[in-house]
Amino acid sequence: MLARFEVENFKCFQDKMILDLSQVAKYNFNSNLTVNGLVKNAVIFGKNGSGKTNIGKAIMDIVNHLTDGKRKTIGRNIPFINLDSNKRYASFLYEFHFEEGIIIYSYEKDDRQLLVSEKVIIDGQVVLDYDHTRKTGKVLIKGTENLNIDSMPDGLSLVKYAYTNSGNNTDKTRVLLDKMIDFVNRMLMFYSLGNTEYFGATDGLEDFQDYIVRSGNLNDFSQFMKRMGFDYNLDSIMVNGQYRILNRFQNGSAELDLLNSSGARSLMLLYYWLKKIENASFVFIDEFDAFYHYELSRDVMNEAINAIKGQVLFTSHNTNLMDNKYSRPDCLFVIHKNGISSLNNLTEKELREAHNLSKMYKAGAFDE
Repeated sequence: MLARFEVENFKCFQDKMILDLSQVAKYNFNSNLTVNGLVKNAVIFGKNGSGKTNIGKAIMDIVNHLTDGKRKTIGRNIPFINLDSNKRYASFLYEFHFEEGIIIYSYEKDDRQLLVSEKVIIDGQVVLDYDHTRKTGKVLIKGTENLNIDSMPDGLSLVKYAYTNSGNNTDKTRVLLDKMIDFVNRMLMFYSLGNTEYFGATDGLEDFQDYIVRSGNLNDFSQFMKRMGFDYNLDSIMVNGQYRILNRFQNGSAELDLLNSSGARSLMLLYYWLKKIENASFVFIDEFDAFYHYELSRDVMNEAINAIKGQVLFTSHNTNLMDNKYSRPDCLFVIHKNGISSLNNLTEKELREAHNLSKMYKAGAFDE
């Protein structure tokens, strides 16, 4: 899982921004939200313009150069370099913890979003270090002894190049690279605030209604919506080669698109992704509850946590989610100009299960 992420000089983050998911406290409630000493499910809060969306885009940047056949953020992150900075490059660092060990991958990119440098550290040992501008460096990965890195194509990640050409072996370095590449291939960010944009996981978004019917999930979708408070009587019809979902009434039927509120349309998108990405490694859902009543927000968050096996990070303005019935202080983060911190690290007070975290937040108890 992702244990720590650092980004600097990217979009609104002029200074280093750190998201540390390894600072798990000793709470004895909602233990399913953490795994092996890492935060598995978290919510990030922050004021408008604080960088909630940008931290998701920053985390997803790794997808751009380590994967194939995925939807990427290249061309959608302009400006890329922070416009107030004198630094030439944006820097990123990922620390992954797997059962086999710890792998740290860091790199820099220029304003064209091209790699400038890369480094891989496995259990404290540097196994790859490369300067793309000078075309110099080293690779200490089994199977790459005869790899000519001087002739590596411009713009290609050396990590990806070395991984592809190192062959299959059970060396620990190769195993951890396998783990990291697999993790990155299964990362996803999506949001539905005004559109249905997404990054990672796949390339090509299906028509939601057609997918639901063709996959035999119409009844399951109906039950999902019922759990969310929408008691539909659903049916389907083929229109121009694609299925449309209808809601049946006593005196007729109407297409669901014509009846759905913004919240219901957002739920349809969520349902689609929950069916497509059950095995996702990491999911970042931005402004997931923008159209929801606060009670529905809680239900949706729990639905996603229960459905997705990997890490799930949400962003929200809804402070009602700061509730120990559904979360815990070390899984609730606030993004501010100095960093991203969990609630338990933003106060000297010992936070307990009975505390009203939302009330404390509004009263300024977690202000930096």
